[in-house]
Amino acid sequence: MTTDSHAESGMRRRTVLTMAGAGALGALAGCLSPSTDDGSMAAGDEGGDNGSTDDNESADDTAESEGPLTDYPYTAPPQIVELADQGFESTLRTVPARHQLVTDEAKGGPIELPEVWAWQADDLEPSVPGPIYRVTEGETFDLHFENTEHNRSHTVHMHALGKEWKDDGVPSTTMMQVNPDENHTYTYEADVPGTHLYHCHFQTHNHLDMGMYGLVRVDPVDYEAPDREYFLTLREWDDRLHKQEAGGDADYDPAHRDPTLYTVNGRSAPSTFNPELGSPLVVSEGDRVRVHVVNAGYDNHAFHTHNHRFRVVEKDGGMIPAEQQHEMDVVDVAPAERYTLEFTADADPGIYPTHCHKVDHATNDGSYPGGMVTAIVYEEVMNTEEFAAVMDDAGFEG
Repeated sequence: MTTDSHAESGMRRRTVLTMAGAGALGALAGCLSPSTDDGSMAAGDEGGDNGSTDDNESADDTAESEGPLTDYPYTAPPQIVELADQGFESTLRTVPARHQLVTDEAKGGPIELPEVWAWQADDLEPSVPGPIYRVTEGETFDLHFENTEHNRSHTVHMHALGKEWKDDGVPSTTMMQVNPDENHTYTYEADVPGTHLYHCHFQTHNHLDMGMYGLVRVDPVDYEAPDREYFLTLREWDDRLHKQEAGGDADYDPAHRDPTLYTVNGRSAPSTFNPELGSPLVVSEGDRVRVHVVNAGYDNHAFHTHNHRFRVVEKDGGMIPAEQQHEMDVVDVAPAERYTLEFTADADPGIYPTHCHKVDHATNDGSYPGGMVTAIVYEEVMNTEEFAAVMDDAGFEG
């Protein structure tokens, strides 16, 4: 997800990956499978999944090779929700969906998860990751969670931000969960500037793996917007869980989790290079670029930039004093960690990979290259044959 302060170039764009300017964030505002778990367990009881899932009433017993496991609609890319533009409140739902890591049109595609549990904000399309909520430090906002579209219990847990005990979102300590057809309003204080993670904390080991995670950005009161700004969420996937939830012939055990798929903002390369669906870091010479990198997975990821050295300016909402910053080109991002990086687009204009340097994470089920890879792309080279070839692999027609 990106914002920037440059006018549109000739490339066709959508608001899900706007390049219209930081001031256009307001235009972005406003930017799944049934089971037999009916949520009727006692409040605070997080039992029920035990690393496995119940029978899916809507699942087809047909083998995967004979057709898709589900007919849910596909997810959309995450969008930014400017909370100030909608009265500091938003309605959030959990929706079953299908999710493509590599799209049909991209090289090596399609690669998809037959079932995810996506977050849906207001009237936006469901997405994995969920919507990026944006607010200014010092404000208070409400998330109205309506669990009306799913038959599992869920909660919302927000990292870093102030809230009352009952709004912490952990059933085993608050004795509060949102069961099917119930709702709850969570109230948060935007008291910690930075980029933070939110996720479901009911049966976290499975529900987070099913796609129930997103970001909230709290801008400091004196926030100075860069020329370009991006949000990148890293995650690895064991698709056996998703096939099992969809009723397929798969046996998943979280004690033996074995991810083979890796994503940036929910997409794997080459779809990550698609400017409509993926997450290319589009820059122009001389730009000051800010990248918020969040790990929503369970493995560490070594985030690396080619031919650009960055400084870490924020860590988990903590501002790094200038005298403690230094240039680097790889940062290890542990689960739930958040880093904000800044660099200047001062390299020879070109297309430079940005990826996890655990090289097996740059694969699609063992096929290299793929996975957790995107790129810094200079607008100055968008009319080259090389750029056209990258876009062809990404399934982007321009």
